[in-house]
Amino acid sequence: IFLYAMLAMSLTAALGVVLLRNIFHSALCLVAALVGVAILYLALQAEFIAIVQVLLYVGAVMTLVIFAIMLTHRLGDQSIPQSNRQSLPAFLSLLAFVATVSLLLLKTDWPVSAEVPPVDTLALGKALLGPYVFPFEVISVVLIAALVGAVVIARKD
Repeated sequence: IFLYAMLAMSLTAALGVVLLRNIFHSALCLVAALVGVAILYLALQAEFIAIVQVLLYVGAVMTLVIFAIMLTHRLGDQSIPQSNRQSLPAFLSLLAFVATVSLLLLKTDWPVSAEVPPVDTLALGKALLGPYVFPFEVISVVLIAALVGAVVIARKD
């Protein structure tokens, strides 16, 4: 029951992200959705991924997003429309995507093994700081560029 309650909370928060008019409230709903996903990871016994989810996404990325929202106070203007003419094509694309993914999931043979592979966090840490360090650095540059862009948009002319 707890797992389904967390799933419902995450989905409700995700709906709040896209449906709320206030961008700050949407960001707070995104924090709740990300925390809900971390709790689901804990329920699936993936403690390391849950901790990484909380530290990276909830802690670092959402702090940056909320800071950028605070700098761009003009984004909270009520005169900015919430939807546009792309809503119907986006919804139809979503339906096509969901149908395709559902078809692929149903037709895939999912082998089930009784053995649980051992979790080697040392090897995972070495991989993340070794061959996969470049993508993390690229992401940090993109986030800093987004923050600088928010400052440029927010400054008074």
